[in-house]
Amino acid sequence: MIELRGITWQHTRGYLPMVATAQRFQELNPDVRIRWEMRSLQSFADQSIAKLAETFDLLVIDHPFAGRAARGDVLLPLDEVMEPSVLEDQEANAVGLSYESYRYGDHLWALPTDTATPVSGARIDLLARHGLQRPGTWSELIELARHGLVTVPAIPIDSLMHLYMLCAGLGEEPFRNHNLFVSESVGVHALEMLRNLVSLCDPKCLERNPIAIWELMSSTDQAVYCPFAYGYSNYARPGYARNPIEFGGLVVIDGHEKCRSTLGGAGLAISRNVSDLTTAARYAAFVASADIQRGIYFDAGGQPGHRAAWIDSEVNRRSGGFFQNTLETLDAAYLRPRFDVYPAFQDEAGLIVHAYLVSGGDSVKVLKELNTLLRYVNSRSLEIHP
Repeated sequence: MIELRGITWQHTRGYLPMVATAQRFQELNPDVRIRWEMRSLQSFADQSIAKLAETFDLLVIDHPFAGRAARGDVLLPLDEVMEPSVLEDQEANAVGLSYESYRYGDHLWALPTDTATPVSGARIDLLARHGLQRPGTWSELIELARHGLVTVPAIPIDSLMHLYMLCAGLGEEPFRNHNLFVSESVGVHALEMLRNLVSLCDPKCLERNPIAIWELMSSTDQAVYCPFAYGYSNYARPGYARNPIEFGGLVVIDGHEKCRSTLGGAGLAISRNVSDLTTAARYAAFVASADIQRGIYFDAGGQPGHRAAWIDSEVNRRSGGFFQNTLETLDAAYLRPRFDVYPAFQDEAGLIVHAYLVSGGDSVKVLKELNTLLRYVNSRSLEIHP
């Protein structure tokens, strides 16, 4: 009997599709047993994959860890252990930069089995009740927020991802310069825009992640619209959400471009300590395949990474059009850095931005703190940068 252990994250979207695919794979391969365990969403964002890889054969990971993986002592490079046809299919059918996000240092470290980015969500029934429509511009969003109808996830990690989005929307992607987070004019403007919006929302949003926001909107009438939070197709599905949410794209920043949110999602990786590489690679290919992604994986509550699922008419019918309505936003999403010590910057920078959203202060000083932090983190990197 071949036994594999996997670790994923704690939500229907993260856990049940892995259990479902493992069960079906076991039925097709009676000599295999795959057991999946869960960790919290916060742990998914910041827990060391090196530690996890000591215990688990299969890991569902966040792509910012790709640079750490590229040191070569944690995960197996999939381009060396999987059939080329599998990887060619994954690259050709990626949603946005989801495949590219796991490629680093000339190797691929995970398959993009799950894809997400911040998108908008609306309770159409409540908008109609108030005689309102979805906002199309930032100024219209702020006006809606002044009426107490807007919510947004603003815990540290999400606050930072929103800041990236606003900088990109203002015309400057962060980290263009290795030792500069973003220019002062753009960074200060983005910080002040974000604080203005958050100040018009329920202060509890500072303690809510995207799951909490979508749960709030789908189970109560306390909020009508969320302009950006990592999308979860579960909350668009009748039978899962008490009040299904209609998901869509992002607003245009007045005088600039449409917001470009920060790519998220999850990838399926194989530990260097895997007990049976052949079986692990076969299972990973099985999970990532088009038929499984738009079938068992989606049926179990998953949010597929394969483009075939995103454009599938039946998948969209059963999810309130979630995938077709947000595909453009996914395709345009900004890919954040993945160098080896980037996660350390992300952890600390999120706290800096969150503190500013909570207490206010000098936005110029906040930006200087972010730039100082980036230089410090870069000094700890083992990578060589120009």
